[in-house]
Parts: sequence; structure tokens; C-alpha cells
Amino acid sequence: MAEEYTPPKVWTWDQENGGTFASINRPIAGATHDKALPVGSHPFQLYSQATPNGQKVTILFEELLAAGHADAEYDAWLIKIGDGHQFGSGFVEVNPNSKIPALLDRSGDTPVRVFESGAILLHLAEKFDAFLGPKAARAEMLSWLFWQMGSAPYLGGGFGHFYAYAPHKMEYPINRFAMETKRQLDVLDRNLAERAYMIGDDYTIADMAIWAWYGNLALGRQYGAAEFLQVESYENVQRWAKEIGARPAVIRGRMVNKTNGEPSEQLRERHSAEDFETQTWDKIGDGS
Repeated sequence: MAEEYTPPKVWTWDQENGGTFASINRPIAGATHDKALPVGSHPFQLYSQATPNGQKVTILFEELLAAGHADAEYDAWLIKIGDGHQFGSGFVEVNPNSKIPALLDRSGDTPVRVFESGAILLHLAEKFDAFLGPKAARAEMLSWLFWQMGSAPYLGGGFGHFYAYAPHKMEYPINRFAMETKRQLDVLDRNLAERAYMIGDDYTIADMAIWAWYGNLALGRQYGAAEFLQVESYENVQRWAKEIGARPAVIRGRMVNKTNGEPSEQLRERHSAEDFETQTWDKIGDGS
């Protein structure tokens, strides 16, 4: 039986306790150093890394371009969150919450900052009137988009943290968040039993947002937990995850700002479509 923990009357920050991400987690906001953000030549400047939240946005950009929206060209600059780039003064100006992704929309007369991945998806989809689904199903699409935004913390910050990143394996939090993750997979599986995509026959930003987390999980790319969670048993999620994962724009979007895995799957920065063809570590910046 685990030793009982009695919380103190006043919480204090133990900088050494926090697992894999202890060095970048802190109880205060704001910049830690001065560093301006680079700006490229395209209308949209994205500052990100290919975590699930980052992948949502690069997948949408690549889908917009594939659909013929030439004005959706973007520069994707690598923000190494493990190195604390998100605490630079320039990044904090774009996202005061110091989380990736962050977008600077320079397509108009005045640059507009957009932060939080769901807000970025909605901003771009409305701007290009694309991947929103039919108007009659708009409320359904928004419901699933916000379902993802509300659910992912249980998967990433809950299950993922305690299963893969916490300094010690603890039975209670792993079991608690595994149960919730499996419940969420069941929610998706039941919905996709009767629908090709989350709202029906239309592929939308809700699918992109959910796929970045749960599609990657179903395909065995998250936390090394595929067997533990029995992800293969969710047959409808598997079908949906594989179909979306095979889309060329999704394959490209997953590569952008990626710093792990096979080098051939990494495009650390993206400044034009040609970067996918000439992708090498020598030619693509490292974000430093």
C-alpha cells in the first residue's frame, strides 16, 4: 500500500519534483528571457512543435493548401518546448500562456495573434470557409471540437503524464486516467459506428483536432500504451484513424516541426511546399 500523503496547509513549489518536464513547468507566467520571433514571407506565421496540439494546426494548413487555398501559405518555426523557447519574450507576446501552437495572422493590415489550438483551427476554417461541415451540422461540429479541447487534458496531462512521464509509477492515477481514456475512446467508437467522420460524411476541423490526439493513440504513436489500453479493440476508431492518417496532407502535417522519430519523417521548419521534397537536417533549420 502506498504511503499516505498529507497535503501541507500551503503549497510550495518543489522544482526538482515533476518528472520529465520538471525543468519547464512552473507556477508563474511571463517571459524568462528576451528573444524576438522570426518572421517569414507568408501570410501566416506559426510557432510550434509537433505535439498533438501542434499537429492539429499544421494538418489544417496542409489540408487547406491541398484543397486549393493558395492564400493559406505559412511559415512554421520550431519552438523547442524542452529548451524553454516558449518562455521567450516574443513568443509570450503572441501567446501569454506560453504553450504551443501560437499563430500570427499577418494576412490583413494589422497582425492578429491567435493562441490555443482549437481557436487557431476555428479562426483558419472560418477565414477560408473550409472544413466546417454543413451549416445544419455546425453545432455538432463545434460540440466535437470542444469535446476534444476539454477531453485531451485527461489523456495527455492525466494518463500520458502518469503512465509515461511521472518520476514514479503510481497505481491510483494511472488506473484513474486509463479508465477515463478508455471511456473517451468508447465515446468515439460509438459515434463512429454510424458515421464516416465525427459529424457524418464531412471531414472537418473536429476530425483533425481529435485525430491528432486519439488517432495517434489508436495507431500506437502515443505513450507506448497501445497494448495497455487495448486500442485495437476500438474497431471504428481504428478505421477512422487509419483513413485520416493515410491522407497526404495529414502525413505532411505530422512532419512539420517534428523533432523525434525517423529523420525522414521530420521537417523541423516549413517555409514552402518544396521543403517536403528537399527535406534534410542540413537544409531545414533547427529552431535555435
